Amino acid sequence: MFTIAELLKAAGGLLVSGDAGIIVEGISIDSRSVKKNEAFLAIKGERFDGHDFIDEVVSKGVKCVIAEEERKRYGASFIQVKDTTKALGDIARFNRNRFKHIPLIAVTGSNGKTTVKEMIAWILSSKFKVLKNEGTKNNQIGLPLTLLKLDNSYDLAVLEIGTNHFGEVSYLSKIARANIGVITNIGPSHLEYLKNLKGVFKEKYALLRNLKQPAIAILNTDDKFLRKEALKKRKTPFVLGAGIEKASDFSAGGVKYISGKPSFVLNKRFSFALPSLGYYNIYNSLLAIATARIFGLGYRDISFRLSRFDLPKSRLNFIEIKGISFIDDTYNSNPLSMKQALGVLGNFSSRGRKIMVMGDMLELGAQSISLHADVIKEALKLADTLITVGPLTKSCLVKVNAAKNNIFACQTSSEAREILFKRVCVGPEDIVLVKGSRGMKMEEVFKI
Repeated sequence: MFTIAELLKAAGGLLVSGDAGIIVEGISIDSRSVKKNEAFLAIKGERFDGHDFIDEVVSKGVKCVIAEEERKRYGASFIQVKDTTKALGDIARFNRNRFKHIPLIAVTGSNGKTTVKEMIAWILSSKFKVLKNEGTKNNQIGLPLTLLKLDNSYDLAVLEIGTNHFGEVSYLSKIARANIGVITNIGPSHLEYLKNLKGVFKEKYALLRNLKQPAIAILNTDDKFLRKEALKKRKTPFVLGAGIEKASDFSAGGVKYISGKPSFVLNKRFSFALPSLGYYNIYNSLLAIATARIFGLGYRDISFRLSRFDLPKSRLNFIEIKGISFIDDTYNSNPLSMKQALGVLGNFSSRGRKIMVMGDMLELGAQSISLHADVIKEALKLADTLITVGPLTKSCLVKVNAAKNNIFACQTSSEAREILFKRVCVGPEDIVLVKGSRGMKMEEVFKI
């Protein structure tokens, strides 16, 4: 709930018309669902411009409009700002500052941040009312919209912070004002813009630079970049480490697998069994466990919650379609997550063939070809059959001198589906891993 005067202060706007004393109960950027008692904020997007819908929302009786273009609207307060996307972030920061007493956890990293965010929220929701971003709404629009929901009904918040350009983590961190910062790993993602691993690290580390008291960082200390930071002597942030290979505050050992699902012993004392596939989900769970311990949850309660955790959609989900077994990891892809998914395929017990349908990995910049070649070499070691989708993977088949037997190259995921069922003749004893970047639409493979 905001007065128009508060919105003016938060966004640095100009009241073109209307009453500064009017109260609105929320902010909406969707002309289709905006309510009369909300302010409509006209965002300029890639496929739409909210300014085109101002007349429509005013005719519906909306009390306030926030926009970049100056115009009078009788019957509605009209606030003019220079940049509506920035105004959204400024208003979200204003709202966050009204509830500084509510602890906020922020999660970033190259891989696993959505899963870690969901794990943390799932565990903590057994004791607290938790606000979180829905799905992957982790950008300059999604994160502020989530923070605008923060009020005294919540005990804490956990937010995922995404990026693909320099400066985005810093910008979003300053809006969120997190007390606890979690970094999952540093991997070769968005290299088209972040250039190299050092660039990725610099961007992700901005989260820790903007933490507020008590300023606690939880880091994957098996990651060489993050371990170096964890070993530094400092007063702030206070660092907790989680890992498998290196000794840390939260160490997993005794790793075992049942049908690709790992179990482990934490700090040589506490047993955990995960219902989800993947070695790297041990890292995700360790980060979530460390966070839950800060809020006083016992290991037994944490273990119980983790044993009932469901992975977000299209992230290493085991699915069956018409008797065929798939590992659906189609949400997105980069070299690190591709190798992690291939590790799941390698550890999976199957009476038949292990088949990989691999789509191109996008936004890798100058290193794209070499990174694709690396993952294809790994795939050829683990998969009996490889189907590639897109020009990058196809060109790399030649680069790695791949033999033609049981290897197929195609341009689209729908073509890959045809090859999988009509030429490879996948059967009920086979297991098929499907993964690629979002732009490759790898989910088309499942439309049988």
